[in-house]
Formats: sequence, C-alpha cells, structure tokens
Amino acid sequence: MRCYASLCNLCVLCVSCGKSKQHHHRDTENTEVAQRNVHAKLSLLMVPEKLFALPLEQQIGQFLFIGLPGTELDAETRALIEEVQPGGIIIFGRNVASPAQLRSLLDGVRELLPIPPLCGIDQEGGLVDRLRRIFTPMPAARTIRQHGDLAAARALGRITGEVLRMLGFNINFAPVMSIMTEDRDLLSNGLYSRSYGRSPGEVLGYTTVYMRGLQGTGCLGCLKHFPGIGAGEVDSHEEMPVVQLSHDDLIAQDLAPYIELFQRRDDRVRCVMVSHGGFPNIDIEKEITGGRLEPASLNYNIVTKLLREELGYKHLVVTDDLEMGAIARHCEIEDAVVRASLAGEDMFLICASPEKIRRGYQGLLEAAKRGKLTQERVQESLERIARTKTIVEPPLPLDLARFQTLSHETIKLNSKLNYVYGGVVK
Repeated sequence: MRCYASLCNLCVLCVSCGKSKQHHHRDTENTEVAQRNVHAKLSLLMVPEKLFALPLEQQIGQFLFIGLPGTELDAETRALIEEVQPGGIIIFGRNVASPAQLRSLLDGVRELLPIPPLCGIDQEGGLVDRLRRIFTPMPAARTIRQHGDLAAARALGRITGEVLRMLGFNINFAPVMSIMTEDRDLLSNGLYSRSYGRSPGEVLGYTTVYMRGLQGTGCLGCLKHFPGIGAGEVDSHEEMPVVQLSHDDLIAQDLAPYIELFQRRDDRVRCVMVSHGGFPNIDIEKEITGGRLEPASLNYNIVTKLLREELGYKHLVVTDDLEMGAIARHCEIEDAVVRASLAGEDMFLICASPEKIRRGYQGLLEAAKRGKLTQERVQESLERIARTKTIVEPPLPLDLARFQTLSHETIKLNSKLNYVYGGVVK
C-alpha cells in the first residue's frame, strides 16, 4: 500500500502545481493502474489462504495446466474453465490473433476463476515461437550460441519477458536445458535448434543470463526438459525418447547445469518441467518380464528421488504435455495424471483436447475421493502451487507503442545475429 499512497501524493502535488488537464488525466490514469496492480498483488498474496479453503473439486482443478480451443472466450471455452477451474492456462499459436485479442482472452479467463491462474506459453524463439503472428519472430537458441553472444541471450530474455507480461502472461516455459553435442545433432528429437550449447558449461552460461533477462521483467522462467532428453533418438511428441545414459553420466553432463542453478543462493529456479523420456539405466521395473520403462514425468524415482531428494529442488514441478505420443500411446489420460501426481509432480499439462482435460480432471478427483491420492499428497502440491502464485507479478498495461518498440528491438537483434525465420508466418 505504501507504493500506492506515494503515487496518490504525487498526483495531488502535480495538481497543486498547476499541471495541465492533459497531464492531470495521465497522472490519474497512472494512479488507477497502480491501484489495480496493488489490488492484484494483494489478491496474489492471499492465494494460500483462499486455496486451502476451496472445496476438493476446486483444489483438484489447481493441478491442471490446460490449453484453450481457440482465440475467443466463447461458450465452449467458458464452460470448460468453469467446470475444471484450472490452476494454469497455456497458450498456443491457435489462440493468438492480435495483441489486444490475446490480452482480452487471458483477462477474461482470470475473471472467471476464484484463484488467479498461472498463464503460460512456450515462447523460446526459433521453431518454438507462439507469437510470431503478432510479433517479430524471435531468434533460436542455437543461433545465439553459434554467435557466442551472451548479451543476445540476456536481451532475448528481457524482450520476451516484457512482451509476455504486457500480453497477460506470468510464466514462460523456457529455456530448454538440453545439451546438443555434434553426435546428438544427428538425432531426430526436435531439439537441434532449441539448445543453448554443446557442453554443460555452455548451456549453463547462456541459460543463466537468459533467465536473468526474463525474470528481471517479473516473468517466471521454467527449466526443461528434466533430466535431459538431448540424447534421446526420437521426439516425445511422437514416442518416448529413450536415453541410454547412466546416473553418473547424467550427473556429469545433462544434469550439471540444473545442479549449478539449483545450488545458487538467489534461488531463481521456481519451475521445472519434467520430460517424457525413458531412462533404462536409471530406473526400470525389473520385476516385470522384459522390464517396463516408465517415462520420467510419471516416475517417482526421477521426480521425487532424483529431482527433489538427491538434487534438493523444492519448488514447482510440472509435466510436459500429457497428450504427447510418449504418454498417449501407452496410457489413458486418467491414468497418466494420477501416476504423475504419485510421482511427485505438482501440475499437469493437458494442452489440446477439452474432452481429455475433463477426463483428466475427473480422474484426479476420483483418485482423491477414493484415497489413492492422499490428503497429504494433495496438500504438498497445493502448497507449492500457492507459493508460486504468491511471487508472480500482475500483468503490465498493454502499451502498443512499447510493444512495437520491442518488436523493432527484435528486428535489430535478428540482424545482429544474421537470423532469419525460415518458416511461413500464418
């Protein structure tokens, strides 16, 4: 409230000094924006109290990070949100038509929910760029690394964060932490251009400055895809990538950047996305004939024992999209969400199908009612979700002039890196 009071005093002072009506109008607008931000922040600080007071049906909804069908908050979308009351929303290219439309969509979702949602997006740059229809295409991680330009990584994080906050987001599912050596570049896992380095040191250096740029704007980042799928031979959108690395090899290579970031005093890493990779040299159910390989995202030994206990990570953990082929080919969505929760995940991404979102929600709810998901397990994840929601920032005002300035900054950044998006913007 102190910040709001000081802004009010500033307005009074400006009026008493005989400012013009135009300046007085602008000061009033600024005060109103500051007041809305204060109320929004106070609402976020009250999340834990509100969240634990919710009935079980709404508490279970907090575990879901869901995709929306289209660009508008139509009757179908409104019904889905009101039924599930999700803890998070994730946006894809299909949801994006214009800056004002996208901001209106997210604001509309917020108004429907009793607890402010996490609003996320995969805005990496390069091939994974959900905003290229309304904003200059952003450069790929590989391009930045090839130019050896740490300042470019920081600039990309800063631009991305400010753009996302103006559009209504509070979390970006980036950066990718995969290590892509020359040998791994030959694999068909879809990570070739999304990696910041060929070694743990390179990945750590670039992702650290990217995160500083991104989170310096008030937008949370999310490290992905734990514990590392750069050595997987296939894309998890299609099938489970199998990573034939030992525990010690993972610790020395793919997990090294995670370990360093987890141990830093600034405690910047507040969200980790777990992959659907299979790790046969770490964990396999040997009592089953032939051994059954459990995806990392559904695997207690990886999510809880490795990530939380061995590496000491204590904040939010989310799955990759549970509609990907790596999961959908092997189990139903009702089974997947329950297994993910039992593994230690906090939030589950179901990104496309309203029918599967509803089935996943009902599957979790039934598991909680039957006691398969214990009250203790539910409370553990609710506490981590609540802690995350108390630190996110309210959206910035949508300033289209500033939006355009940032778009021009991205054009200059692309020129500096000799980056040209090779696809079709549609």
